[in-house]
Amino acid sequence: MLSSTSLNPITNPKIPFFSSFSIQNPSLLSFHLPFSPSKTLLKPISATLIPSTPPPQQQQLYQPFRPPPSPLPPKFRSLDAQGRLDVLANRNGLWFEYAPLIPSLYQEGFSPPSIEEITGITGVEQNRLIVASQVRGSLIQSKTDEDVMSFFDTGGAELLYEIRLLSASQRAEAVRYIVENGLDAKGAQDLARAMKDFPRRKMDKGWKSFEYGLPGDCLSFMYYRLSREHRNPSEQRTAALMQALQVAESESAKKEVSEELEGGEDEKPEKDDDLEYRVRVPVVRMQFGEVAEATSVVVLPVCMAEEDTKELLEAPLECRSGGDFGVVEAEKGWKRWVVLPSWEPLAGLRHGGVVVAFSDARVIPWKSNRWYKEEAILVVMDRNRKEVEVDAAFYLAMVDGGGLKVDTGSALKEMGVKESLGTVVLVVRPPKEESDDQLSDEDWE
Repeated sequence: MLSSTSLNPITNPKIPFFSSFSIQNPSLLSFHLPFSPSKTLLKPISATLIPSTPPPQQQQLYQPFRPPPSPLPPKFRSLDAQGRLDVLANRNGLWFEYAPLIPSLYQEGFSPPSIEEITGITGVEQNRLIVASQVRGSLIQSKTDEDVMSFFDTGGAELLYEIRLLSASQRAEAVRYIVENGLDAKGAQDLARAMKDFPRRKMDKGWKSFEYGLPGDCLSFMYYRLSREHRNPSEQRTAALMQALQVAESESAKKEVSEELEGGEDEKPEKDDDLEYRVRVPVVRMQFGEVAEATSVVVLPVCMAEEDTKELLEAPLECRSGGDFGVVEAEKGWKRWVVLPSWEPLAGLRHGGVVVAFSDARVIPWKSNRWYKEEAILVVMDRNRKEVEVDAAFYLAMVDGGGLKVDTGSALKEMGVKESLGTVVLVVRPPKEESDDQLSDEDWE
């Protein structure tokens, strides 16, 4: 048993408090403490800092695109950068031989503006040469006729550039047609667009009469479709059909265009009860990028069908562009606008045109419900033509407070409506990735 007298007082304050216990009575410390003070307190303290784990290096998420170097012709492979620049500046050799020098200079850090400054080849022309040489290479790999390819030995890069979006087999047929018919760059561009667009139009009127494998038929069908956007009769419609007939290759295509040119159904006398002779309102499926590729556009105010007619009446009547930059100016401010290609029905809507956005296509009186699909549509109308005159025409009206609705003149007359909100001139459907069916004239009620 311990007593206060059995403990020796600490005489030296420099000696740790537990020093006597650690020497004389180590068992007492082990009884009262869960650790060994001799090991814990006498352990030398190191001032060395434990190195922290280095943070992981941040990965570079964005890597600027560098096109792979194109194979250079043997006579240019030994040239340094300055030598390649001299070849481009002097246009030494054939165009498809020095075109691969451009991406090789990109690899070494040259930019299109710097190459333009040294060689005089603009950035646009650089891109055209690179793409055209790649198209030419694909044509050679697909074993295109040598006589056709020889046409592009001394020029024609601008022609090959226009067919860049076609497949290898389409390119071979396209260059054959281009060479045989002497097309320029604009003609080659129209041909490529027609061949690319043809498969998407399989539900259009007359499509089966044209052959997909013939470039001339694809181009003819494009003009054939264009003719149906014009009024009949009109000079524009006749001119488009003449172009279609001129470029058509197959006999079935020529027959279809000839029948349309000679009149066909459109020249029959009108019958009030016959669907074929109703006033046609074009229904257009927008294509992605169509507005960007259009040479002329129309800007129109947009109203929502869910809102009352007050908004429709207050929409700007006129929107015009002017100046060197074609700045668009409206007579007053508006919160919703849409830009559409300047199709023929829209060309005369500089004053009084307005677009009504419907969330449900069932407001349109077409008879086949396969077109509903709860699809949003835009209805373009002319507010200058409000009087309900033609039975077969289509008008936008508010009937019995039931909201805005598109209906025929005969149906509105039966309900006693003499004045509408405007005459419908065009219906626009939204773009889709996959090819979609189009409305034919027989689908209207």
